[in-house]
Amino acid sequence: MNRFGFGFLIALVFFGGFWFFYTGKQEREELRASSELIQTQINQVGKLIVTEGFYSKVFTFKNSQSLFLNLWTSDKKALVVVNTKATVEYDLRLLETQIDAENKTLILKKIPKPVLNIYPDIEYYDVTQDYFNSFEAKDYNKIKSSVTAQIRSQIEKSELMVNAQDRLLAELTNFYVLTKSLGWTLMYEEKVIGSEEELSLIKK
Repeated sequence: MNRFGFGFLIALVFFGGFWFFYTGKQEREELRASSELIQTQINQVGKLIVTEGFYSKVFTFKNSQSLFLNLWTSDKKALVVVNTKATVEYDLRLLETQIDAENKTLILKKIPKPVLNIYPDIEYYDVTQDYFNSFEAKDYNKIKSSVTAQIRSQIEKSELMVNAQDRLLAELTNFYVLTKSLGWTLMYEEKVIGSEEELSLIKK
């Protein structure tokens, strides 16, 4: 082999090695940048998603006690008006994720459950009570507990919970769009999320 051929071979090997190193470095830097971008997005949504609703309801409370060998009853009653503020929250700080940079995959490991908070404002009207059966603190506590339980049951079946789930889905869709734009894969419970329609089913 003449000098020219040998020199050309050395130059080719050197150029190939440089190109391999440079390309690999670019890919690593791009992968690291993608991972950092996804992690930043996750941190930014680490907040409460809140849906609010307001409800009004009227209850009638009545209690009777038998006195003197059931010869006489002592009554107390009230009209109870309840104005309630309710919030449904997803604490995304409890969202568990895993970044598999080598396989370019973002894994949603655990999605927090909704938390329903109820703040009843109770007012009493037309309160009547007898001397032997008057309102006590335990009566007001019992009324509040009963009213809160009934309203909670009503709200759990209402559109408020659906609206909160839609808000959660909007945040999760941001993850899907981001990972897709970077050429990554989004997974939940070992299943690849291939479309926004599939994403909408994971909280059903």
